[in-house]
Amino acid sequence: MSIRSFFFLLLFAATGARAQSDSLFRLERNYTGPVADFTVDNLGNMYLLYQNGQLKKLLPNGDSAAVFNNVRKYGKVYSVDVSNPLKVLLYYKDFGTVVILDRFLNVRSTLDLRQQQLSQVRAIAQSYDNNIWLFDDIDSKLKKIADDGRLLDQSNDFRQIFDSVPVPATIIDQDKAVYLYDPSKGIYIFDYYCGFRSRMPFTGWVDFKVINKALVGRDGRFLYRYDAGSLQLQQYPLPAFINTASKVVIAPGLLYVLKDASIMVYSYK
Repeated sequence: MSIRSFFFLLLFAATGARAQSDSLFRLERNYTGPVADFTVDNLGNMYLLYQNGQLKKLLPNGDSAAVFNNVRKYGKVYSVDVSNPLKVLLYYKDFGTVVILDRFLNVRSTLDLRQQQLSQVRAIAQSYDNNIWLFDDIDSKLKKIADDGRLLDQSNDFRQIFDSVPVPATIIDQDKAVYLYDPSKGIYIFDYYCGFRSRMPFTGWVDFKVINKALVGRDGRFLYRYDAGSLQLQQYPLPAFINTASKVVIAPGLLYVLKDASIMVYSYK
């Protein structure tokens, strides 16, 4: 089933008394806690961040592939980027540090952003060309840097572009564009040369993603999908098992739900 069809599936599932038992969703695996966060790469590998500071990589069949036990060396992990399964980025915002891991979760290198005069970096993400995007609060710019901290490209000062400067919590490099999401102001879209393209005023979303050129997010009641081609914003009532989740990741054929410090993996058809 396509991602587009999944959204229509939600509409029907939301009418059921219990989505967990609905034949549209089948529980495939369950990973008990205490899981603090997780993410999924484009190969179907899942990365579980446990409350005790351990990061574990699981193969699509659920087998353990690798473990990283030194997560708390630089404090609390702010984000885990697995856009490239061969290069995992751990970002510690409080310490301005990026730890780069290989596919076996071994440390490849560590980048102290403060030594590069980047003392207040709001968010980071992996770029299409295997470098790093970041938003610099001090300069109010979107920047691209190399793994060693060298500046490769940057946008104009946001204070000169926008009347109200966005404070992005999330950066996503997808479909030949860079998306910055500020939950209070919306989605800001840039090209690969840091040029501003457009803004979408969708606020209050969590689990923001870009899937097949569609902007996706949810709030306390609905899952939203904006199709840039049709310029249509669609909303779908959330089944209870998604509505109360801490985090949700949608993938082709699978739905990952973090709830009560455990992860449930559902297939849908």
